[in-house]
Amino acid sequence: MLTLDNLLSLNRAPASDEAYVLHAVSCSPFVERLFRKDALLLQDSLQNHQKSYLLGEMQNFLATQHIVDEISLKKSLRLLRSRVMARMIVRDLNGLADLQEVMTITSQLAECVINSAIKYLHEWQAAVYGQPVDAQGKLQQLIVIGMGKLGGGELNVSSDIDLIFAYESDGATQGAKSISNQDFFSRLAKKLIAAIDEITEDGFVFRVDMRLRPFGSEGAIVCNLDALEDYYQNNGREWERYAWIKGSEVTGGDEVSRLLKPFVFRKYLDFGAFASMRDLKIQIQRDVNSKGMHDNIKLGRGGIREIEFIAQVFQLIRGGQDVSLQIKPTLSVLRLLSNKGLLPMQTVAELSEAYVFLRNLEHRLMYVDDVQTQELPKSDDAKARIAKAMNYESWSAFLHQLDQYRAQVQQHFDATFNDAEAVDDALEAEKSVWNASVGEAEAIDGLYRMGFAEADETYRRLNILHQSSRYKQLPELSRQRFDAVMPHVISQAGKVSNSDVTLTRVTDLLESICRRASYLALLAEHPQAMQLLVKLCSSSPWLANYLTSHPILLDELLDDRTLHAAPDFAAMRTELLQRLAEVTGDVERQMDVMRHFKHAYIFRFAVQDLNGELQLETISDYLSALADLILSVALEVIWPNVRGRHLDVPKFAVIGYGKLGGKELGYASDLDIIFLYDDEAPEASEAYARFAQRINNWFNSLTSAGLLYETDLQLRPDGNSGLLVSRVDAFRDYQLNKAWIWEHQALTRARFVAGDSAIGQAFDAIRAEVMTQARDASVLKAEVLSMRERMRKAQHVSEGLFDLKQGIGGIIDVEFLVQYLVLLHAPSYPMLTGNIGNIGLLKQMAALKIIDAELAENVAAAYREYRHMQHRLKLQGATQLHIKAEEIAFQITKVTALWNLVFGS
Repeated sequence: MLTLDNLLSLNRAPASDEAYVLHAVSCSPFVERLFRKDALLLQDSLQNHQKSYLLGEMQNFLATQHIVDEISLKKSLRLLRSRVMARMIVRDLNGLADLQEVMTITSQLAECVINSAIKYLHEWQAAVYGQPVDAQGKLQQLIVIGMGKLGGGELNVSSDIDLIFAYESDGATQGAKSISNQDFFSRLAKKLIAAIDEITEDGFVFRVDMRLRPFGSEGAIVCNLDALEDYYQNNGREWERYAWIKGSEVTGGDEVSRLLKPFVFRKYLDFGAFASMRDLKIQIQRDVNSKGMHDNIKLGRGGIREIEFIAQVFQLIRGGQDVSLQIKPTLSVLRLLSNKGLLPMQTVAELSEAYVFLRNLEHRLMYVDDVQTQELPKSDDAKARIAKAMNYESWSAFLHQLDQYRAQVQQHFDATFNDAEAVDDALEAEKSVWNASVGEAEAIDGLYRMGFAEADETYRRLNILHQSSRYKQLPELSRQRFDAVMPHVISQAGKVSNSDVTLTRVTDLLESICRRASYLALLAEHPQAMQLLVKLCSSSPWLANYLTSHPILLDELLDDRTLHAAPDFAAMRTELLQRLAEVTGDVERQMDVMRHFKHAYIFRFAVQDLNGELQLETISDYLSALADLILSVALEVIWPNVRGRHLDVPKFAVIGYGKLGGKELGYASDLDIIFLYDDEAPEASEAYARFAQRINNWFNSLTSAGLLYETDLQLRPDGNSGLLVSRVDAFRDYQLNKAWIWEHQALTRARFVAGDSAIGQAFDAIRAEVMTQARDASVLKAEVLSMRERMRKAQHVSEGLFDLKQGIGGIIDVEFLVQYLVLLHAPSYPMLTGNIGNIGLLKQMAALKIIDAELAENVAAAYREYRHMQHRLKLQGATQLHIKAEEIAFQITKVTALWNLVFGS
């Protein structure tokens, strides 16, 4: 059999397989020792270096070993490790394996060893003490949680493995020598550690580190799940949340991960994670500095830990809201952050490249002596060996590349964890006003110079806030963050034209969210978000109130790319369905997901609106399409949970009326809808009634995330006294034979919105049939005028003011004019049944010579102007749509002229 000495003394050119081994030996004294100790390992590497050492091969090797006691178990596990390491090192150093393979195989080796050792050790111990069971007699097992790189499937070749041990429930073993489950699993855990960690003549398998367990080195070696949950609920610290991101069960199912998920991933967006992880990094850096570890490629500046922190801070912040971020491997997290637009693509590419380089370097440092080290070598020989292992001609060429990667990582880390408060020395005046460190006269003068016209009143309000019980009773951390944010608020508010009222709006919002430290952290960490917030509150009190009601939307301020992007409704539908699927089975969470989704998009549209990026018609189209999408997805998600459903896909549709039907939705519009079905099954009526009720409840229920939409079902056949859902044929019969004229007026603006498209087509046919039926002109006119008169009598407006919606010559008059003319002339001109909006219909009727073209154009322009004014008033928080009549006298005159022409004065 060929030995290493034979191979090293060859007087011929080595074959390719021999060259691979020789290169590995020249870079790794550790693998050289392995080959000298066991010629079979050398033989395996020569013959099998083209094959990865997979989990199945590991398990097969152990199955062939004669394992009868702890001594033979330890020997077999160490032999396995030597075989796996020898082949893997040869593959890695010769470019036959990439980083992912090395991390995966090392992690699989650890899992294989742990599972195999527990199998034997549990069996041998149970033979002495009996099987451990809980109070109900259910068999108990040792649960092993792999933390750190083991949990993430990214284990280092010579790494410690961080473990936490647990078992499900208290109880005792069933045997003559019965002991408690606590005692049984404590003994088993100690034996497992010895089987893996103990150094024998065959070496060790993995060093085991138990310091991450509850209460650290002082804590019990194993605890039950109740004790584990209690510890993290009452004593868990921020760094433990960070550690548990990668926690994963090696044995025992997934009960622990599910139990601790709320501890690791907060339900809300946790922007406090920035400060927590920044503090943790500062502590690590102090340790690095005190121990002179600047050449440590893991803990030093620009090292592996900084890349991991960047990836994991986004997981801590958003993992509770976005389940897809609850993954373990660092490179996978970075890719996801790029896909979600949370980190720039270039940043992720540079971090990923640096991570691969640094982890490969880390492995080559460990290949030298099988020691867990991340320190760069000091001697020239050791430097040359590492340069060669990294495929560089010289140490200086290698070091140049390493320094470039570390500089990039440091730059990205500093950009991610930039401490806004630490770098800001420019707001001394604002700080002194807020902290009351100057006298009243000086503070008022300062506020005036900052841009506040009503400086004395503004000072008074700030002083009241600073002295308020709400502020004083804040937890210390929240108060610190509030103090960090306020100087920025004062500074930014002073720069807008309505500075005093803007400051009031922003401080009202801050007061409402101040008990949620995470939202204050978001604003403290992102001054640009604060700047945008002030601008938006300055522009629109409605939007300020919307943010106050839904503070989770503050997160939207962070990403300009999504905030100003045109909506892709197909992609939005996919996104919403995916988010809902992640919380399948939890109806309340699904309702909240849908609400957050709607609020986020309404906020984005409003921001674009205030920036002047969108026409009013575009805004209405967006809002209507959003409502359509949410209704469509709601049908898909709610139906599977309807009791008594008899079909996989319901023969059911939603019809939109009013502003939804006419695609003129505003930001706070309710939804006028009715429900139709077309199904002969005997149980259909009851099933669809339940379905309609569930939809209505989903939309109108007030959850922690607010309201989805208010729905109005009064336009269904027979109104509030009618059935909640109608069969298509019954709906047709009602419309043709029983409906009032005002119901036909409403039908002119109705359209199919969601559900079964065949029912949508049937509705369109019924609508056209109703609208084109011959009518008595005098009866139609009398009914329309009567209805309009009743509406006018119910309105009361102060003299000199005009009600944009209800006033004579206002919005409703235009709508009644169009509806009357459509119902009168559609029998002769079927094209008038098209749902093209009031402006489109006015132009069409002018083209058909039904009304004067110039007057039609003027009325269309008046209607557009009314809607613009209505829209602007609502953004300004107006509760009544009243303006001075003289401001729109021209528009009123034109609408009134057409009214008189059509109906008579």
